Amino acid sequence: MTRPSLGPYQIVRRLGHGGMAEVFLAIAHGAAGFARQVAIKTLLPALQGDPALERALVHEARLAGALAHRNLVSVLGLGVDDSVTYVVMEYVDGADLARLARGAMPLPLALLVAEELALGLDHLHRAVDDRGLPLGLVHRDVSPSNVLVSRAGEIKLGDFGIAKATALADLTGGTRKGKYAYMSPEQLVGEPLTGASDQFALAVTLVELATGSRPFAADTPLATMDNVRRGQRPDLATLPAAVAALILRALAVDPQARFASSEALRGAIAAARRELPPVALPELAAWVAAALA
Repeated sequence: MTRPSLGPYQIVRRLGHGGMAEVFLAIAHGAAGFARQVAIKTLLPALQGDPALERALVHEARLAGALAHRNLVSVLGLGVDDSVTYVVMEYVDGADLARLARGAMPLPLALLVAEELALGLDHLHRAVDDRGLPLGLVHRDVSPSNVLVSRAGEIKLGDFGIAKATALADLTGGTRKGKYAYMSPEQLVGEPLTGASDQFALAVTLVELATGSRPFAADTPLATMDNVRRGQRPDLATLPAAVAALILRALAVDPQARFASSEALRGAIAAARRELPPVALPELAAWVAAALA
């Protein structure tokens, strides 16, 4: 049963849940009738009180709280109420791409989403601590279910629960995290990760948005992982040559063969977009409205 409140936040309803956490729509009230919708993330009831998971939730809040970018879901605060740790995040009025994109999106819109995500990832990868030292952040779970698109056409990458900062403790214990179909070859075998791994996942996501199919999907997780490790080339015959070329480069088995940075990938996507009909956030907002109707 959903509790009526957490700290000063009135719980409205549950928005969704994953393997370890759930997210609620809540309202923050203030003086003179002030009210603002926020999203509240907590561990699932059965997992609350687990010290390691509580630390992981706090770790996520600290990482995301240090970031501020239009393409990243903002973390607004962290609290504890009756031994329940919760993270306060901005509420994105829309849905995730796993729900919205049933089949292929129009290619210009898919590229717009990918360009905005590359912009957010570049900010993530370049993040520094209060001493100006690189944090070495890698998201590690870029996939349609973690991409939120608002009714206004805003594109935001969320779920920093498994992001790792080299300057902070690694709370994942070396185990594989994320979704196998979007993992880079180096992530599958447990090698150290860089921003190039997020490029790979973004390219997988772009293929799915543009074609309606995941490039390495197979009947079993093991077969999917084998396709990733072998560098199986996806069928991109329906895509323009420039789009196919940037996708194949970002999907290279060797991380060094991918783009030098997410900003470089963003530039390639922007160049490919110039060869297609122009679209911007209003067109994406109209697509979201039709998908949610």
